[in-house]
Amino acid sequence: MLKSIHHVAVICSDYAISKKFYTEILGLEVIQEVYRQERHSYKLDLALNGQYVMELFSFPNPPERKSFPEACGLRHLAFEVADIKVVMEHLSRFHVSAEPLRIDPYTGKKFTFISDPDKLPIEFYES
Repeated sequence: MLKSIHHVAVICSDYAISKKFYTEILGLEVIQEVYRQERHSYKLDLALNGQYVMELFSFPNPPERKSFPEACGLRHLAFEVADIKVVMEHLSRFHVSAEPLRIDPYTGKKFTFISDPDKLPIEFYES
């Protein structure tokens, strides 16, 4: 049956801005970038610590997906981090604001949320 999560796919409204956000700010590594002429779409394969984790797509005029108020469906993308305060300081240098730091009441672990350029919620969870 299932072995693991293979990847997450994200459709963005502005490819250049989202590519910069995920690679230069979050630090994901580019594996492969292709332009699919027949779909007028870029597909960017991204890795985290050498492991394939995300596909970033561009499509002409994609409809906006609601993130707030929260709706049915996938809720957010979460990254495990070693030191959440270091991550929050890094993000602030790029003018990416994070929600106030919270503590998971069940695990006692620290976490926070940001939004990507298309307002997709992204969580950082301290291990």
